[in-house]
Amino acid sequence: MTTASTLTQEVDSLLLEHAASTALAEALALLASDSAPGVRERHRELLEKSIDLAERALLAASGQANAARWTLLRAHTARAENARYGAGQLARGSQRAPTQEDCDDGWQRVESIVRESEASALATAAIAGELDHPQARELAQRAQASATKARQIVQERNRAYTFHANPRFSFGEGWYLAAAAVLTGVPIQVEPDQPQTAQATTFLEEAGLAPLVTPYRPRPLANKALPDLVARAFRRDPGAAQAKLRTAFLGDGPTPTEVRAWTDQRLAAAQARKKVLAWVRYGTHHADRNTDQAELQVLCDALLQKELVPVLVGDALRGGTAPTGSVDLTLFWKDPLFQGARMRRAQLQFFEYMRQSHGLVGQLGVTTAGMDGPALMGLPTMYLTQKPNVRLGKWVGAVPGYEEIVRTPDYLQRIARTLARWQSGG
Repeated sequence: MTTASTLTQEVDSLLLEHAASTALAEALALLASDSAPGVRERHRELLEKSIDLAERALLAASGQANAARWTLLRAHTARAENARYGAGQLARGSQRAPTQEDCDDGWQRVESIVRESEASALATAAIAGELDHPQARELAQRAQASATKARQIVQERNRAYTFHANPRFSFGEGWYLAAAAVLTGVPIQVEPDQPQTAQATTFLEEAGLAPLVTPYRPRPLANKALPDLVARAFRRDPGAAQAKLRTAFLGDGPTPTEVRAWTDQRLAAAQARKKVLAWVRYGTHHADRNTDQAELQVLCDALLQKELVPVLVGDALRGGTAPTGSVDLTLFWKDPLFQGARMRRAQLQFFEYMRQSHGLVGQLGVTTAGMDGPALMGLPTMYLTQKPNVRLGKWVGAVPGYEEIVRTPDYLQRIARTLARWQSGG
């Protein structure tokens, strides 16, 4: 005999199942029709709501309530698939994190999402067993496949940072990675089958980093955590960090004869005078940071006023000629001498020889990673930026002589004071 209480339970169960089914339909429709920011989060919220309502419907039911089971099965399958997607997205984002702690924190959250996918996969297996229907088993298999792929994301985490060997990518990024490897032992993978793969490998081998090189696997391009790792090593012991890098990057032998001859020939006219590298940067990435010809002229004038010779290096000049009184060595890095098997070490040896024999006392210019190899070797550095640089600002106060010049109204006066110090040897 059906009692009033039983009828009430059945009605409650039907209402809950209907609400669960409605939430699930809304979740699936939302994801199918919209990819705007926040949609995935709303999709997840609706799935959680559907699961909660379907479970409550089952508890309230006096009979089998298979409709609620089907809704619960579909909702758990969708949650397992959504969790796999979310784990993949968060994993990629974590590898772009600005610090190692942020990266590890991101991966901990990936792990929690993966467990969510696995929990839903287990739930679908149990529900499919209760329903004993081919379609139910198919849904459970989909959920399990998603959970397996999500777990693989964690198992296949790539802890190695990529040493990029494509000339179209920032050459200076290699300084960050090699420095972080020397100072903290981070693993390295060299980008394969690129124009500079062999040169990158040679540089790492000569720097004693071959034991840290691992087989290549794809990962996001950015190595954002590396400057922070380098900064921490310098803060612990600036002298020791710089000594380690100089030994690794420059070697312990004399500057090669061909590098000395190339440099002597091009700086002969200004050999007796102190010099400063004036960097020229033109790139498609962050084009707003490119060199402004008018500012370059102002910087060169400031150098000449302090009786310092501007030595232009970096990319080719655009929109004008080299300022009067400067030495134009832009595109020096394209010379065959600096494109050979030991291109990276040769470029650093060029800067080092200028310090030893040609009165090089510092470098300045817009933010460009090309400056950072010489900076790590101990060359006093001023880099110009429109606003504080989140990544490289961490080197200020850590790497000796590394100075950030934000373009405030008095930035030229600040540059002039530092140039005066360089000229006096202070």
